[in-house]
Amino acid sequence: MIELNDVHKHFGPKTVLHGVNLTIPKGESMVVIGGSGTGKSVLLKCILGLMTPDAGTILLDGQDVARAERDAFLARFGMLFQGAALFDSLPVWQNVAFRLLRGSLARPKLEAREIAIEKLRRVGLKPDVADLYPAELSGGMQKRVGLARAIAAEPEIIFFDEPTTGLDPIMAGVINELIREIVVEMGATAMTITHDMSSVRAIADKVAMLHDGIIQWTGPVAEMDASPDPYVDQFIHGRAEGPIEAVR
Repeated sequence: MIELNDVHKHFGPKTVLHGVNLTIPKGESMVVIGGSGTGKSVLLKCILGLMTPDAGTILLDGQDVARAERDAFLARFGMLFQGAALFDSLPVWQNVAFRLLRGSLARPKLEAREIAIEKLRRVGLKPDVADLYPAELSGGMQKRVGLARAIAAEPEIIFFDEPTTGLDPIMAGVINELIREIVVEMGATAMTITHDMSSVRAIADKVAMLHDGIIQWTGPVAEMDASPDPYVDQFIHGRAEGPIEAVR
């Protein structure tokens, strides 16, 4: 579904992506791990076409992302943003139905509201939440609303950007379970970027380790703990000593 071939991205003298190669098969959940500032978010933005790589190609279902018609291309994606990223001025149901009220996917307002309430139910929120505003919700509820918005238009591909940031361990576990259930239920292709190892173990079919601008290792999540790669070993066990230098 998604294929990156020798993708490079520079910002002035700083090289962020230095020849990334990665394949995400249709219907699989890929989790990209790596420390802060290693280029995970840049990688995601390049796939979405929000940034243009300096070299290399990115294919979506065999089509070059750089040549895709934008509206049709983006309509295939759902996105759960870090921190939920809800619109404060809109009630919850309009946040969930944001895409369904605009553009080529626009539905009648009543139908969009019904879909939003159904998606809220799917993530464990009652219909009475629909008319509240984001400021009236807890952090965990906001994240669920963000997840409901990500799946509202039944996307083929869903991106999760640090899905458990800012949540306590119990709520993080709830969100991880929801993400896994929904991805399997929808048969969606999923890509998650995170440094939370509990999320990795709960969500991933496969794992890719991004460091120094390249994918250092990729493989099934079941093989991650036994990986001979020193970068993976240091990262997943949180060791200070190893090839990854800690910023002091």
